[in-house]
Amino acid sequence: MSLLAKSALLTVARKELLDLFRDRRTVMLGLLMGPILFPVLILGIGSMAEKRARTQLESTLELPVIGAAYAPNLVRHLESQNMKILPAPKDPDARVRDQRYDVMLRIAPDFGADWRESRSAGVELIYDSSRQDSQIPVQRVRGAIEQYSGQLGVLRIINRGVSPEVTQPVRVAQRDVATPEARRGMLLAFLPYLLILSSFLGGAYLVIDVTAGERERQSLEPLLATPAARAAIMSGKILAACAFGMLSLLLILVAFKISFTVAPGALRLVDVSLPVLAQLLLVLLPMVLIGTTLLTLISASVKSVKEAQSYMSLLMLLPIIPTVMLMVNPVKNQLWQFVVPFLAQNQMILKLVRSEAISANEWAAYLGAGFGLGLLLWLLAARLYHREKLAISA
Repeated sequence: MSLLAKSALLTVARKELLDLFRDRRTVMLGLLMGPILFPVLILGIGSMAEKRARTQLESTLELPVIGAAYAPNLVRHLESQNMKILPAPKDPDARVRDQRYDVMLRIAPDFGADWRESRSAGVELIYDSSRQDSQIPVQRVRGAIEQYSGQLGVLRIINRGVSPEVTQPVRVAQRDVATPEARRGMLLAFLPYLLILSSFLGGAYLVIDVTAGERERQSLEPLLATPAARAAIMSGKILAACAFGMLSLLLILVAFKISFTVAPGALRLVDVSLPVLAQLLLVLLPMVLIGTTLLTLISASVKSVKEAQSYMSLLMLLPIIPTVMLMVNPVKNQLWQFVVPFLAQNQMILKLVRSEAISANEWAAYLGAGFGLGLLLWLLAARLYHREKLAISA
């Protein structure tokens, strides 16, 4: 690149940033909305989920029991597990569906006869599996019944002079190799989407305004009429948008660092050290470039700011695709994932949050694919910038 082109690029970038920072309201919204909203969202959801789980685990569980008289010992055991036994309503299924109760227990009329004959006595849990808030109460009741069944099963065997180990020819031990960082990272499954969205659309306002906006205001034509190369002018606008986007990301990450430092529970232990923040910025840099070049391409091909903004609703859906896909269909890490836009950023951010090592091949594949796509979009946008009708307002 010649000195003239470099000078034009930096001049245009400085001019666009100065114009942007004169609009203080827009700057405040662009720079402070994310750092304030995202930590509140993450910490608020995490705190609510933790508080609700603790409440459901520690509070007295109201458990309607149908046929409680058939198994008085089982009922007393459930009461000892911090459960309040209630009389059964007339329509148990309807009361569960309308969320009056999380779970109910039905004891079979022949429970006592089966028990005396050393047969398996039947009980039934009534619950709605489509309600996530009922999972913990159902697990509590099921766990208490299994504990009661296990204890009395052992007593039956001992009463017959047989060692309980006879019924357990294989004893299974479990060893969880997940690191504490990885388990804490599970709490932040939605964090990649927020960061990817912020980087992808962080410079959206500036990119649309400096191309489609200036075209509507008829201020783009005089700029393109200068001796500076059109590619240099476009690159200066992209550079300004990337700088603004990276500044916004830096503020968001600093806000997360402060928030996780004072967060309650396991979120306080999330690694937000300076090396991790620096790596996150490096991971998100290609996405900032991809977002700004793609929006430049769109802004140069549409007729108005309103038309350019109409694409925003569609673009906002793209970062959430890998997050939803991995929730529904988790896959093992493979090298090809680090070259797929949005999925690659998702995998890299999760690795950093989980404190997992990123290999040199993964870094090379990720950065090569990210900057390569950004360069391709830049070339396509540069072609549109060389069209004579670009400067003509529709």
